[in-house]
Amino acid sequence: MDFWEVIGEIFWFMLLVAWIWLLIVVISDIFRDRSLSGWAKGLWCLFVILFPWLGVLVYLIARGGSMHERAVQDAKRSDQEFRRYVQSAAQPSSVADELAKLADLRDRGVLSPADFETAKTKLLSQSHTGTMNPSA
Repeated sequence: MDFWEVIGEIFWFMLLVAWIWLLIVVISDIFRDRSLSGWAKGLWCLFVILFPWLGVLVYLIARGGSMHERAVQDAKRSDQEFRRYVQSAAQPSSVADELAKLADLRDRGVLSPADFETAKTKLLSQSHTGTMNPSA
């Protein structure tokens, strides 16, 4: 094999890899699209699998414009869920935080002094036994 044959083989291999990547992107976009019915998704997948090159090309022409929008919406939704998780995990609920919340409720008149003392006693007893629920 000479140099140009190797370059040609590399070119065709990279073309195959790019097509497989494009096929995966198209199929994932078919299933991500909420506007398509189940039958439409099945027909698109069948078309893309039975006529690979033509199917991907037709899909990109017919629905390629909205592929980016769906990908951006999916990325935004994932980012929001991740940020919500990080914020909830980064806010540990300590006994002092819970006592401060109870004191604030008492000061605003939401809790009576007797209710405050009962909740405080319960909170302190839970923290000593190690059964305090941070999400409660």
